[in-house]
Amino acid sequence: MNLPLSVLDLAPIGSGATSTQALRDSLRLAQHVERLGYHRLWYAEHHGMPGIASSAPDLLIAHAAQLTSRLRLGSGGVMLPNHAPLAVAERFGILESLHPGRIDLGIGRAPGGDARTAHALRKDPRAVEDFTSDVRELIDLLSGRTPTDQPFGAMPAVPRAEGVPEVWLLGSSGFSAQLAGVLGLPFSFAHHFSPQNTLPAVKLYRERFAQAGHAHAPRVLLAVGVVAADTQERATEVASSLALSWVRIHTGKTGPIPSPEEARRHPWTDTERAIADSFLSTQVIGDAAAVHDGLTRLARATGADELMLSTMAHRVEDRMRSYELVAETFGLATDLRASAR
Repeated sequence: MNLPLSVLDLAPIGSGATSTQALRDSLRLAQHVERLGYHRLWYAEHHGMPGIASSAPDLLIAHAAQLTSRLRLGSGGVMLPNHAPLAVAERFGILESLHPGRIDLGIGRAPGGDARTAHALRKDPRAVEDFTSDVRELIDLLSGRTPTDQPFGAMPAVPRAEGVPEVWLLGSSGFSAQLAGVLGLPFSFAHHFSPQNTLPAVKLYRERFAQAGHAHAPRVLLAVGVVAADTQERATEVASSLALSWVRIHTGKTGPIPSPEEARRHPWTDTERAIADSFLSTQVIGDAAAVHDGLTRLARATGADELMLSTMAHRVEDRMRSYELVAETFGLATDLRASAR
């Protein structure tokens, strides 16, 4: 399949590692996936999670852009209720000015953390209610249209880049699907943690997009959890640490990403095993051939225009190997060399 593949990075912090090491590993990964031929790399905004270091996507984008030359870089996403639209427009205006044609701005309405973190970030818990108007205001600011219905009057976003970052709407339910369709924005769906809603949300997005009568075509990107390894056994072993991490999150025991060895020694209860098995069934895990088959079937079933792979593992080397195997089986480097000629 001639399907663009991209990467979603959360800068995972493995047990025994530091935030510094996790962030350096993420920058290494950016260079690695560019060489492999991936289309874009996004960083997710998460807060208050000891196992994730990607709390400020714009800062990671800025650093990764200095170390790469072709890869599109963006947020997957900026959680807009945590930020003033003008502040986001200014930051991404700087990024687009410095790296024209390479910046994506994915925006979502979730807090990126628990209720306590959301309160600390937002102060006003009703901020999420303004999401639709904030999205419209942000698009106006990025496009150079200064909103005039603000109490302080029209205020431009400075700097104003010559181009505009590509704006995507992120979602895991029907709300963002409908809004993306109405506004004519490309839509990224979080299949990796909300697979039961994928088909209904994608269908709803395309329906609302068609009803709005946009001149351009809709675009669907699916974020997919993937662990590829040289053998099925090794892939299962690498994924076991992610399974334990998921169980801990859902039982209120957040922490760094455990190692496969920790997962092997963990005294699993029946309830924990059920949570882990349910989660693992939504991920694409296996050797290169199995992962290729799983991703191809998902793309065909949903009609996705692009897949964004999220590989969470304790060691960056396992993450890098996973992306290598997928790139090889889909021929990404070959496609990249052909486009460069």
